[in-house]
Amino acid sequence: MPEISRFYGIIIRMYFQDYNPPHFHAEYQGMKAEYAIGTLDILVGKMPRRANALILEWASKNRVELMNNWHKAIIPESMNPIEPLK
Repeated sequence: MPEISRFYGIIIRMYFQDYNPPHFHAEYQGMKAEYAIGTLDILVGKMPRRANALILEWASKNRVELMNNWHKAIIPESMNPIEPLK
């Protein structure tokens, strides 16, 4: 599963040819969650409150890039890295 970003100990990944709805996977200190790109709701899993806030901030700034990578992952084609949260 390609890593597309990493910040503050949070790893963001996407699977090739994953199921709908468009989403990304986040991992932080052994916890995992899947976030819908369209709504930024957690689909599966959970995250600590602070990590969740950082993920939501990052994802809201990068929705276009996330959707572009989602479309590439479906083909499958190499995905682009996305700038980490600073």
